[in-house]
Amino acid sequence: MTETSDLMPPKKGTAYYHLPGLFEFYDLYCVFLPLYRKHREYFYDWCEIGSLYGAPADCIWGGGRIGAQDCNPQASLALTRKYGISARLTFSNFLLREEHLSDAKCNALCRLFEESSQPQNGVIVHSELLLSYLQRTYPGLYLVSSTTKVLTDFRDFERELSRGAFRYVVPDFRLNKAFAQLDALSEQQKAKVEFLCNECCWFGCRDRKQCYEAVSRKVLGEDGPEHPCTAPNAAEGYRFSKAMENPGFIGIHDIVNTYLPMGFAHFKIEGRGLGSALMLEFLLYYLTKPEYQLRVREAIYLDNMLDLF
Repeated sequence: MTETSDLMPPKKGTAYYHLPGLFEFYDLYCVFLPLYRKHREYFYDWCEIGSLYGAPADCIWGGGRIGAQDCNPQASLALTRKYGISARLTFSNFLLREEHLSDAKCNALCRLFEESSQPQNGVIVHSELLLSYLQRTYPGLYLVSSTTKVLTDFRDFERELSRGAFRYVVPDFRLNKAFAQLDALSEQQKAKVEFLCNECCWFGCRDRKQCYEAVSRKVLGEDGPEHPCTAPNAAEGYRFSKAMENPGFIGIHDIVNTYLPMGFAHFKIEGRGLGSALMLEFLLYYLTKPEYQLRVREAIYLDNMLDLF
């Protein structure tokens, strides 16, 4: 018997996924997005792809993860425009100084993304210095408050939501299940929340900011200590199965049965540095009906132009 999804249609709204790998997984999306459009029946009708995000490796404004080594920004933008998907630059380095704002490559990318305005593109940002610069210089780009701020105090999160500069705010994953406080937010505030769904980081970690700081410093090419992860089983690296056991994990049943009825619509999937094979598993789990997952997996695996491993 063919397995079918047991998810009931949501009572309210559509879930918008913000997916990693705008540059990093370009080849994967070149195969997946045509399949997503041609066979929409393979995928849940309560969700859409809201954006793809990422950054090239040599962008000093980057910070959340080391970006893609080889990429073609024009090709990535052409792909997102073709499918009506917003593209976001991940510029979350929070150690930037005034002299970094004149970086030619990062400015060129912002100009390119601002000019390609259908649909509107955005920037994920942490640095207040960069935020002010982007507002002045590229007003056509919308802005997203980065999860690298590690907003674990709900009062800080609410203050961030109140800032008019941001279209979306990504809280730390440890606020994902603060349901009483989340439900008390206004409709306008709820519309700005973008939950990080599949974080694998240890729920009890207190060094998350230091980890992001080490990456920001490395992107700038500055000397500094490597951040040693002290989380239990850190040597295993990212495991989706482990992420699913995280107290902050948001699965598809949570989205349909809890978050959408509460008025939340935006969900971020992490994974820029994890490889396209694992990214495919995220696409299968979050977007694809169980009875069609094998068909999607076969279509991806059997594409001769794509190397997932």
